[in-house]
Amino acid sequence: MSEKLFNEFEPVSSKQWKQQIQYELKGADYNETLVWESPEGIKVKPFYHIDEFKQGPAVAGKAAEFSICQNIYVHDTEKSAGRAISTLKRGAESLRFTIENESTDVKALLSKVPNDTPVYFYLPFLSIDFVKSLDVIAKERNAQFYVQIDPVGQLAKEGNWHTNLETDIEALNTIAIACSNIHFLSVDGSLYQNAGANIVQQIAYTLAHANEYFNRVATINKPIVLQVAVGTNYFFEIAKLRAMRTLFNLIAAEYDHNFDCHIITTPTKRNKTLYDYNVNMLRTTTECMSAILGGANSVANLAYDAIYHKDNEFGDRIARNQLLVLKHESYFDKVNNPSDGAYYIEELTQQLAEKALALFKDIEANGGLITQLMEGTIQRKIQESAAKEQELFDSGKEVLLGTNKYPNKNDKMSHDLELYPFVKANPRKTLVAPIIEKRLSEKMELERLESEKSNIE
Repeated sequence: MSEKLFNEFEPVSSKQWKQQIQYELKGADYNETLVWESPEGIKVKPFYHIDEFKQGPAVAGKAAEFSICQNIYVHDTEKSAGRAISTLKRGAESLRFTIENESTDVKALLSKVPNDTPVYFYLPFLSIDFVKSLDVIAKERNAQFYVQIDPVGQLAKEGNWHTNLETDIEALNTIAIACSNIHFLSVDGSLYQNAGANIVQQIAYTLAHANEYFNRVATINKPIVLQVAVGTNYFFEIAKLRAMRTLFNLIAAEYDHNFDCHIITTPTKRNKTLYDYNVNMLRTTTECMSAILGGANSVANLAYDAIYHKDNEFGDRIARNQLLVLKHESYFDKVNNPSDGAYYIEELTQQLAEKALALFKDIEANGGLITQLMEGTIQRKIQESAAKEQELFDSGKEVLLGTNKYPNKNDKMSHDLELYPFVKANPRKTLVAPIIEKRLSEKMELERLESEKSNIE
């Protein structure tokens, strides 16, 4: 019955659609009225059609596969171990520990964690002995450990190496030889997004970042972890992750690296707001959806109050439950990925990939990411992109609800700040200018906080 029904209708070409739209516009210019241009220079059309493709888009025909990851900052080992077990019982499927102290007792930390739970270790230090100890534990437990060490990311974020270029890379090569039971390389691409880079820059810089390791680390026999921040532009973010994975595999193949990248995502901080903070839950929900549909391996949600509150049970539970609703009530892991074969997303993926690959080639032709960080080129390009977005926000063209659109004048925040939610001045001698993460609403929020304080006084 259905086949006969569809055979009754002639297919409509993209040309016919455009003619009908032009007729409905009653003389208005099609391109000026309906086509808009993204910050990446991509012209977004009002519709996309299969006859614009040389061949139909490929459809994987499988559901998205992702784990719900819980972030845990380790200050007190015993408390963190208890929190890990509690979150696993409440729906978390993987854990990410931020460890700043090399003396942390990892065995005690993991004492009650099931061996089959994937565990990420985010390390802001570079210690060969500590990583070796993690490798031994991974072997004993037959566990899946992702150790996030990233000297190039350290340079980009802090302005300095852990020690220096030669020593840091030598440490990575030592780890590569000595540690066969863990994933030991990570690229922090979230830094570029949170600092204001556009999507093409994010992809290209993340790939150039990874390429530094391909060029300098002799043996990489495990998947590289790409840490990515997901922004608010829903379809573009889906396409970003898809393009990033495609290009990574293209570049990796040149080094005979036959492992797919492992992408762990978290929502961006850039669009999160201090006032009307509950809206952050809506933002992180759509950002997590983009991450899942874009093919992230793991999603670590950001609590709605993360920018001004220390980790707390309520914020963590809501953030985790957002992902649980997407998985168990919205069936994101059950239905075939709806982004596969979608003409619009396929076109965005292709265009982002082409533009990012061109920028990647330009970076490599001019010495690579480290060289361009040393010269300040990467920092300047990100600042230029961030300034354009900031101008859109300040003028009201880019909207953050509750801040520059429909603000609640009765909302007071000065008494709730446990964390300082603004860029901190940290004068120090650095080798290169660090890339600074900054939220769009900071200036407006600072002015509002000052007004609150003066009214109280």
